[in-house]
Amino acid sequence: MAITARHTTNLALDYALSAAESGFPVIPLSPSKLPALRSPHRNEPGSGGTTGDTTGSTGGTGGTGVCRGECGLLGHGVYDATTDPDDVRALFAAAPWATGYGIACGRAPHHLIGVDLDVTPTTARASTSASTSTSTDGRPGGSNGAQDPTPDSVAALQQLAFQHLFTLPETVVVLTPSGGRHIWLSGPAGITVPNSAGRLAPGIDVRGAGGYLVGPGSVTAKGAYRLAPGSAGLTPAPCPRALLRLLTPPERGRHAGPGGHRGGRPAQGHGLVQFVLAAHAGQRNTRLFWAACRAYEHGFGDSLAETLVDAAVRTGLTEREARATIASASRLTAGPA
Repeated sequence: MAITARHTTNLALDYALSAAESGFPVIPLSPSKLPALRSPHRNEPGSGGTTGDTTGSTGGTGGTGVCRGECGLLGHGVYDATTDPDDVRALFAAAPWATGYGIACGRAPHHLIGVDLDVTPTTARASTSASTSTSTDGRPGGSNGAQDPTPDSVAALQQLAFQHLFTLPETVVVLTPSGGRHIWLSGPAGITVPNSAGRLAPGIDVRGAGGYLVGPGSVTAKGAYRLAPGSAGLTPAPCPRALLRLLTPPERGRHAGPGGHRGGRPAQGHGLVQFVLAAHAGQRNTRLFWAACRAYEHGFGDSLAETLVDAAVRTGLTEREARATIASASRLTAGPA
């Protein structure tokens, strides 16, 4: 058993080193798909129990919520990601239980964007004619015997392509153990694509800046991730401009107006805070979680977090409960795909 585990870790390191050599920043992952190294700030006051096993927009920063590796210690989730082979080996040496690796999105040189076509237990089915690659009109093609992605996610992507007049180029596709697939695209420098869960369409998650994708060759508790046939040797193709516009919602509230905030915080943030303040007993956690998800999806979760905590405490939640709920929202919107 120990020999098998060590072999799996060595394979994960080899795959991670290969990815790093191709310019993809990597971190070691545990079988749960979470960063293998725990946060050095997990026991700090106000951490809410958060550990470095989280990879939300805060990068699993633990108690301070602001440290992204500046402390010099390992365990900051996606912010540990590196392409330096010596640093990659050091990360895996510190996490000998790692069985996979994550690839940080939004980082140079590829500025990776991941489009995750999900599956659901009720619609996934085994099929020897299941598709494995994505054609230029967004339709899958090929055969690998994996489960089909949920029809909703495929149909939704096709509908978006039709409505917004774009085609998906030939690019890297990674098959997931559940039967879904990750479509890898390259974004332009200077454009930040936020993480989102189901915002683009049902069954479609997006991994951008602050998020990561599980790399092919990784072994998780649910199975292995692997390249789809035809993906070997490819690099992420440029994201079509029309799709990029869908992935990068226009900034709101750049200038403070009625209901706006100082420092250019989007006016929408004020609405989210009021939504939390209006919560009654029995709905406080639910409202806080929903508001935090929306804030992180739109790229200002970190800056609004403390205000949301204050609002939640005013409704009757403890500070610890509020921070834990916000941390869960961060994980959902920027966790592994």
